[in-house]
Amino acid sequence: MPRKGMRSIFFRPSSSPSSSTSSQPPPSPLRTFSDSLMEQNIQIAEALVTKWDDSKLGTPLFSGTRQEARKYLDAVKGLQSAMQYFVAQDSTSATLVRAQFLMQLAMKTLQREFYQILSSNRDHLDPETVSARSSIDLRSSVSEYVSDYDDEITASEDDFRISETERVSMLAMEDLKAIADCMISSGYGKECVSVYILMRKSIVDEALYHLGVEKLSLARVQKLDWEVLELKIKKWLNAVKVAVGTLFHGERILADHVFSSNPEKRISESCFAEITKDGAVSLFGFPEMVAKCKKSPEKMFRTLDLYEAISDRWTRIESIFSFESTSAIRLQAITSMVKLGEAVRTMLTDFETAIQKDSSKTTVPGGGVHPLTRYVMNYLTFLADYSGVLVDIIPDLPQSPLPESYYRSPMRDENPPASELSEKIAWLILVVLCKLDGKAEFYKSVELSYLFLANNMQYVVSKVRRSNLGFLLGEEWLAKHESKVTEYASKYERVGWSKVFASLPENPAAEVKVEQARTHFMKFDAAFHETCRKQSSWVVSDPKLRDEIKGSIGSKLMQKYSEFYEKNRVGSKSVRFILPEDIGKNLSNILCGNGDLDSVSSHSSSTTSSSHRSSRR
Repeated sequence: MPRKGMRSIFFRPSSSPSSSTSSQPPPSPLRTFSDSLMEQNIQIAEALVTKWDDSKLGTPLFSGTRQEARKYLDAVKGLQSAMQYFVAQDSTSATLVRAQFLMQLAMKTLQREFYQILSSNRDHLDPETVSARSSIDLRSSVSEYVSDYDDEITASEDDFRISETERVSMLAMEDLKAIADCMISSGYGKECVSVYILMRKSIVDEALYHLGVEKLSLARVQKLDWEVLELKIKKWLNAVKVAVGTLFHGERILADHVFSSNPEKRISESCFAEITKDGAVSLFGFPEMVAKCKKSPEKMFRTLDLYEAISDRWTRIESIFSFESTSAIRLQAITSMVKLGEAVRTMLTDFETAIQKDSSKTTVPGGGVHPLTRYVMNYLTFLADYSGVLVDIIPDLPQSPLPESYYRSPMRDENPPASELSEKIAWLILVVLCKLDGKAEFYKSVELSYLFLANNMQYVVSKVRRSNLGFLLGEEWLAKHESKVTEYASKYERVGWSKVFASLPENPAAEVKVEQARTHFMKFDAAFHETCRKQSSWVVSDPKLRDEIKGSIGSKLMQKYSEFYEKNRVGSKSVRFILPEDIGKNLSNILCGNGDLDSVSSHSSSTTSSSHRSSRR
């Protein structure tokens, strides 16, 4: 078009060059193509903004198809561009005032829509659904499966399918992001953020409440009975699993996605911090309060459960709460771990002290396994199941002086933390074995003392071999202590059956006089039956060890007595004596704890002994 033609469109010529300026209105300002374009943006925005003003329509803008919503957002962007343009031209123009009024209406509508989407999609925007997909997957999925305006979700090239819940969740998140982008870019980010925080914080707080997370004071926790506190710990263990794995993780993904247009993540950071801070601090503060309660060995394993729950999730906690504004949450989690570790070390020290201070002089009937042995080994067996976290706690625990050749782990140089734990376990077992050595002296008979030691050492070895203690202590430790069992059993056999073996001649195959033979038969019969009667009240708890001991005694007795019997039985027919084949039958009754207990315990009171004998009658 000729330049002259262009001018005829944008300029109006004066009616008469000679007309007086005083009698005519001032000429209209110069109107450019940009002016017309910006005014057109305002007109488009005005039509949509007034249409969807809440005083005119009650239907949500983002319901049904998104065509109208997309047009609305595009119109707001155009309106913003017009406002920026006219501010530069004339900040007091009526057109700018009109545009500002329309922008306020538009932001009011979008704020209402933002609230409506958050409110109506509580179930579809639950953290579990959101956390099931990473933010990267979410962005790619939405752009790939949601067509421009018709909200249709189709199969991808690999025939990927998503559930209806995921579809609605993805659409809601995209709508929220679109509104947030528009409001923030228009200078109304504060209004958008306030609605988001209000809605999502209520969801997080409600979820934590249903998980049993309470805002407790230290004074209240310290007053709780252990049974009540233990129930709260169990609830907490489940709560932290859900909170870290789903709740906080989902909220972080949602906030990062909705406010992803902010490259520095300041908005998503402030929203996420405000939404989760109170609940997360309460959640991770509970273990610290437990750690500050009165300590006792029976609280050890729940304390380790708390430590392990945080330790196992620390990487995810650090990732979720990576913002500077959430550093207080990370600090609280670390503080709880530190305090729990201190509590564990204190309880281990108290446990060791309790073993060393045990002054009970009561003996176990029949030389069986002492309650102290059972308690300590069961305790250590459970403790070994927490070796993964104990290796982080034990290195700071002062180690008592030990005979290094006894406890030092062969793997110390290869894996120092694990070996320190192994050495601590070995030391605690050594402490209890030393106590058992002292308790063995309380028995009247030396042979029963050895049987007591064999029983308890076997119990220790069995517990170690059948649990994670075996992995910690190793085969060398096991072999050394198994040899101790054999040594104690051999001493019991030698002392306990010495009278029976001594009743036979040194050389059983040699011929002796008839009177001498009769004397040997009589002494053997008396000694054998007396020993069997006495040891029928003794006990060997481990079936394998019991069979080995009986087998060893039987084979030696059978060999020696059979030789003597075969050589001398003819001249001793008038004497009643035991047959060789009856030795095994009589031995079957020993070490089962079913016989007379009169001579077992040197520290049982006469009243107790009488009562026990009466009950047997």
